[in-house]
Order: sequence, then structure tokens, then C-alpha cells
Amino acid sequence: MESKRQRQVGKLIQKDLGDIFQREFRSLFAGNFVTITDVKVSPDLSVAKVYLSFLKTHNREAILDEIRENTKKIRGLFGAMAGKQLRIIPNFSFFVDDTAEYAQKIEQLFANIHIPPAEEEED
Repeated sequence: MESKRQRQVGKLIQKDLGDIFQREFRSLFAGNFVTITDVKVSPDLSVAKVYLSFLKTHNREAILDEIRENTKKIRGLFGAMAGKQLRIIPNFSFFVDDTAEYAQKIEQLFANIHIPPAEEEED
């Protein structure tokens, strides 16, 4: 279970990384939408797992690889923004958040289920 401080730091990371992605890395995404859906922070606040959702893109692994290659630069920009609020600037790990796709597949499975009407039993 996350502590209140972990949730606060996670929200701060989510907001600031969103700003960094919009301002500094817009050219990296080439018109694709990248959204930070969730941030999980370790109890000691030194590691942050950042989950990303990609819209209007077919090559999300390539974009994710570019983000991972620029992790050091992203961490530096984040440190400049949040350095006064955090004592430790966390190391970022980026992951694809595929919960929306998973939910869509489940919805499609439910939509394709055909349940025949129950037969009435005669006494």
C-alpha cells in the first residue's frame, strides 16, 4: 500500500513529466500523443515506475525506446523543475500501460458472447 507521500510524489512526477514531454520532447513524438497514465514510487522515493499510454501511433515500442534512451536528460530536466520540492530525484523506469487495450479486448469478448435463451422446463 502506498503512503500519502508516495502518492504526492507520484502526482508531482506525473504533472512535471507531462510538462517536460509537451515542451522539450514534442519533436521526439512526431505528432503522436503520449500520456502518463500512472506513476508508482518506491517507499524510499528513489525509483519511479512511469506508465505511458500511446494514442495515434503504431510504433509505440520505437517511441518508448527513444524515451528510455533520453531518461538521463528527462531526469535532469525534472530535477531542475522539482529540485526544491524533493530531496532525492528518483530514477525513472518507463513502461507501456496497456490497460485501455486490455479493457477493449474484454469488452469485445463480452460483446461476442452468444447466450441462448433458457429453455422452459415442464412439470
